[in-house]
Amino acid sequence: MNLENDRYRLSGGVDPLDLVEEFGCPLYVYDAAIMERQYKRIRDAFKVKRLKINYACKALTNINVLKFFNQLGAGLDTVSVQEVEMGLHAGFQPGEIIYTPNCVSIEEIEEATALGVRINIDNLSILEQFGQIHPDVPVCIRINPHIMAGGNSKISVGHIDSKFGISFHQMPLVQRIVESTGLKVEGLHMHTGSGILDADVFLRGAEILLNVAKDFDDLDYIDFGSGFKVPFKEGDIETDIEELGVKISERFNDFCEEYGKDVCLMFEPGKFLVSEAGYFLAKVNVIKQTTSTVFAGIDSGLNHLIRPMFYDAYHEITNISKPNGKKRFYTVVGYICETDTFGINRRISEINEGDVLCLHNAGAYCFSMASNYNSRFRPAEVLVYEGKGYLIRERENMEDLMRNQIEIDLGSKGEPTSKGSEDKKVLIDQLLKGTS
Repeated sequence: MNLENDRYRLSGGVDPLDLVEEFGCPLYVYDAAIMERQYKRIRDAFKVKRLKINYACKALTNINVLKFFNQLGAGLDTVSVQEVEMGLHAGFQPGEIIYTPNCVSIEEIEEATALGVRINIDNLSILEQFGQIHPDVPVCIRINPHIMAGGNSKISVGHIDSKFGISFHQMPLVQRIVESTGLKVEGLHMHTGSGILDADVFLRGAEILLNVAKDFDDLDYIDFGSGFKVPFKEGDIETDIEELGVKISERFNDFCEEYGKDVCLMFEPGKFLVSEAGYFLAKVNVIKQTTSTVFAGIDSGLNHLIRPMFYDAYHEITNISKPNGKKRFYTVVGYICETDTFGINRRISEINEGDVLCLHNAGAYCFSMASNYNSRFRPAEVLVYEGKGYLIRERENMEDLMRNQIEIDLGSKGEPTSKGSEDKKVLIDQLLKGTS
């Protein structure tokens, strides 16, 4: 979002305040031009014979976003059979979808197998069961490289105590299962965490994965996962994807030459592709001054954007109603009946009640982690595409909140309703209305 002539603008000159006027607040807005820019950056960074970028759709699952990445040529990384079905609905071919669940039942994996997508297995028990049931279905195996990486412990998933993946020290057990069941292993996979800065972390993981790969003869692809860090504020550091591309490409090309064929290099970015494309717009309900703090309370809360409370994540906050106002310090909080804080002592252009604030980097793991906590409705979503804002999800209403609830008649004091109790209720209603 750029500041032009005292007003913020999205791609194509779209004014976010006009979107608020049209679609209301709170509102998620996604800029397709930024998604495309990020996709092309990562695609162009790696110079290998075969490359596939699979969008990790758990970051943002709106069907229109899936369709957009399909249009760009991406594949799809999924973690549930429901995401698989959404991907198929969005137009992805089964062979372009990789299904990488964790701790799901063999029954769910059977459902995904029936849909024809690529299956990625991350534990020995399921690998053995799958091999006995489907020895003819090629699989990918998720390796745990025992590398601690990522922005914090909650998003580090490749360390020794992680629930994800099969330890690379357990490869003899994997080989025994493969040989005894006749399974064909078509791919290897790893993912060490999110918010990784150091290219050497990827290279260390790459060395482990490529050494394991030498023991499998029929690999078609090797998936290095993702975890690339994006900037969350001005001057913030980020993964140098171009530098990483040079280093990984060189090592991967050497591996392919040694291996004797051109294996496909895969990545599965989510946050890298959509984080910076997302903006969350919320209106200020109240300015509250205490003895030490000025609170700006907005018409949203952790029910809509939980990352600051869940991960201590930083989201830049700007007052798009008064971009050039005098800077003051505010603690921005939500309307949920919990400690519900988006930013503490942030320097923001002077805020008045009714102003619209923008929380930046709201494209990844924001709406997709939203809930109806406090019986609040989830917000609307808008996609800015080629200079126009399109509504891609309606704001929820009371009907949505009640849709799957089934009311039963408990009668008086929890007893089943009888004819007598119904007559009594009618009489009480009449007395209250003064009509008896």
